[in-house]
Amino acid sequence: MYRIFVVLCGLTCCAWAADQPGRKWSTVTRLERGHLQAVHQAREEWARIRKEQPGTGIFLDYRAVLHVHAEDSKHTGGTRAGVLAGAKKTGVQIVMFSDHRGPQESTWHGIRDGVLFFAGSEEEGLLRFPFVENQKVTAEDLRFLCHIEERYDASSEGFVGMEIYNRHTDLKDDNDFVAWLGLKVKEPDQWAEFAKLYKEFPDEVFGAGCDYWPQIFSKWDKETKGKHFTGIAANDAHENQVYNGLMLDPYEVSFRNVSTHILARELTETTIRQSLREGHVYVSHDWLCDPKSFSFVAANNLGVFNMGDDATLAGTTRLVAQTPIPAHIKLFCDGELKEEQTTDRFTFQTKTPGTYRVEAWLPVDDEERPWIYSNPIYLKAPDLLSISLPSMETRTNVEIKKDITYAEGQPEDEAKHKLDLYLPKEKTGFPVFLFVHGGSWSSGDRSQYPPLGNRYAGKGIGTAVMSYRLAPKNQFPAQIEDVAAAFAWVVNNIAKYGGNTNRIFVGGHSAGGHLAALLALNPKYLAAQNLSARQIKGTLCLSGAYDVSDGKEKVFGSDTALRKEASPLFQITNNASPFLITYCEWDYFPLGTQAQDFHAALVKKGIQSSLVFIPKQSHISEMLVVTREDDLTAKCVIEFIRGTPR
Repeated sequence: MYRIFVVLCGLTCCAWAADQPGRKWSTVTRLERGHLQAVHQAREEWARIRKEQPGTGIFLDYRAVLHVHAEDSKHTGGTRAGVLAGAKKTGVQIVMFSDHRGPQESTWHGIRDGVLFFAGSEEEGLLRFPFVENQKVTAEDLRFLCHIEERYDASSEGFVGMEIYNRHTDLKDDNDFVAWLGLKVKEPDQWAEFAKLYKEFPDEVFGAGCDYWPQIFSKWDKETKGKHFTGIAANDAHENQVYNGLMLDPYEVSFRNVSTHILARELTETTIRQSLREGHVYVSHDWLCDPKSFSFVAANNLGVFNMGDDATLAGTTRLVAQTPIPAHIKLFCDGELKEEQTTDRFTFQTKTPGTYRVEAWLPVDDEERPWIYSNPIYLKAPDLLSISLPSMETRTNVEIKKDITYAEGQPEDEAKHKLDLYLPKEKTGFPVFLFVHGGSWSSGDRSQYPPLGNRYAGKGIGTAVMSYRLAPKNQFPAQIEDVAAAFAWVVNNIAKYGGNTNRIFVGGHSAGGHLAALLALNPKYLAAQNLSARQIKGTLCLSGAYDVSDGKEKVFGSDTALRKEASPLFQITNNASPFLITYCEWDYFPLGTQAQDFHAALVKKGIQSSLVFIPKQSHISEMLVVTREDDLTAKCVIEFIRGTPR
């Protein structure tokens, strides 16, 4: 009789599972030893072949569990100490408690033993996380819709996101498993057999009921078509399901089963809350395979944009998803399947606006299991605001001297051996900033930078904007030799224009940041001009490149030693002038990580260095917004030059 019941339950579940993408087996069938072993062996193989993908941005990946219950009450099951122990065992770095009708005053928040805790509340249909500081709520709540399966028509007004997966949701329609478990509990021998399987395959048993809910994703897709709306996972962990002495939902197993991965620059409550609000998040069934190094970005000429970002379509935009093992990757636009590939690096070019997200699925035991759900990237058509250019008009308090020759050379290079001066009108003794433009060492010109010259000269900083010979016609070191020559001209001549020769700064953007750093660190280029780096008061590197050892061959050639010599990262000595280094949230890869590494290397050598992160700007927009009074990059440049000791 029992066998008949199980078979019928399996058939019933299989018929139901036809509506579940990827599913072939019922939960009861998945719990048979052969199926558990097949999944376990697949997990071991994935762990063996797993390879970290190269990073694509400036964020760190923090593993979080949300919707966790532990109120230290005999009625609620698990304890907070148990949660901490489970987090430490599973590598969870963030725990977001959701006390029923809380948060309780005693609920943990802040860092405890390296884990960041949030005190939150589960109320009717929502998770709420107030910002608590000194026992007071000091900022707006983070609010997420929860248990969507009970309220598909719930209003999203006032919420920043919703659960796109909740482990307890899977039990709502798994009636065959619930009935099967009830029979097992009543039969000691069968229960002992099940308990043995659970102890041997805890993650596989716990994951047997995991499903994909199309209705939930349909609601999420509808929400994200009109606004930003963050998708999160809910562990709904209680550690209170005990049958015949066997704990079926220990925190350790629950935390491995599903995680919300939060991309942030550091592990603080402020940055984590901001990333959750902005959608820098992906959801993963970590028990299948460690997803760390997964990424989903949009890249074009404007920069690289992450999950949760708005990105303006410029030319052809590439959507790129990377996974640490090959997976069946599905790309959705506005909820519709757009493209799918089985790969560990998915690339799709588009010129179509829309809300784009990806899912990654893994083949196992004749099924496909959902593994990773990204949050969306919101691709927008260009508009007047996104393409607006700064004014080229000369400020009333600025005087311009154009087309000054700083070096002699071949006739065909004459135009590139010139600089323009932007001078504070009717002032003397002012600091001077030699600015080197970007353009991958192969494009660009001083004529593009009147807004920059006007901005800094208008603030009392004499600015020399130079041109230089470009690759590939002129390979490196032509570019750095020209920068050295232009610097020598400034040293020898700027006093005639009112500049202070003891306060000359050099800096640049992108390739120009690289050249400025190299001038300050490799003495041979200034030595050729009978000068030294001691005459550089400070160096300003804006979204620069500092390691070109694996860079563009058309610029730096193929000689490994010469490419290393051309890399500022490998030329650091302990007597350089102070540095200002900036990098943008949407900078090209790998400029953000290079900026961090370069700053750390300077500090290690005892060189004064300031590292500044520029939020909500791209590699290109950093230069376009220079004339705005609130522009952070320009403010940092002005403060650095004014604040450097005389």
